[in-house]
Amino acid sequence: MAASDQLFKLTERAKQAEGRVTAAKSKAKADVEQDVETSRAAAQAQAQKLREAAEASKGKISDSWDDMQTRWSAHITAIRATVDARKAEHDVQRAERNAAAAEDDALFAIDYAYGAIEEAESAVLDATLARMQADELAAAPSGTRA
Repeated sequence: MAASDQLFKLTERAKQAEGRVTAAKSKAKADVEQDVETSRAAAQAQAQKLREAAEASKGKISDSWDDMQTRWSAHITAIRATVDARKAEHDVQRAERNAAAAEDDALFAIDYAYGAIEEAESAVLDATLARMQADELAAAPSGTRA
């Protein structure tokens, strides 16, 4: 799949997420709980797919992306454990603090995703330029190649 197609797919997925989050505000708690479980399962499946892709791409992608995937996976596991622990608490004031912390985490996750999109755009443009340079060198007369 071309990088521009993947960026389009990313845009569509962000729109879906926005729609689901907006819809969640008017749903019953049980329905939102189900949405959370469905979303978590989808995120875990995507993380597994990313791990497999990183493993299959060793030597093709830079080590820093492989390292980032590993750290991201560990981070998500830790966040999920914290969220699960918070769910078990019943104190109202603690529940309020937990809700505020979860909202702050969500906002940071959105900012992080925004930064990831910025990086993805930059990487796609870098790849496009690299391909243009390679094609230009391949088309040049053999005596002018570097």
